[in-house]
Amino acid sequence: MANLEQIEKEVEKIKQRNRRVEADKAWEVSYTRRALLMIFTYVAIGFYLQAINISRPWLNAIVPTVAFWLSTLTIPFFKKLWLKYIHKKRI
Repeated sequence: MANLEQIEKEVEKIKQRNRRVEADKAWEVSYTRRALLMIFTYVAIGFYLQAINISRPWLNAIVPTVAFWLSTLTIPFFKKLWLKYIHKKRI
């Protein structure tokens, strides 16, 4: 009986880990995460450009923010290619 209890505990640990992994995956692809990263990118670059006396820093901060946003749209495509052609060779 103790062995069965041990197996049940192990199964529960695995289930808890799977829930954490699924939540992490959901966060990684969420629009909330992307939006927050875009805001933080814009603010950080805006302050940096202002600190180094670039003219119109807040307007110029839009360019790298949009570049980041575009990269978030293309990364899943390249990830699929990587998984299909490169990672497969390593297994």
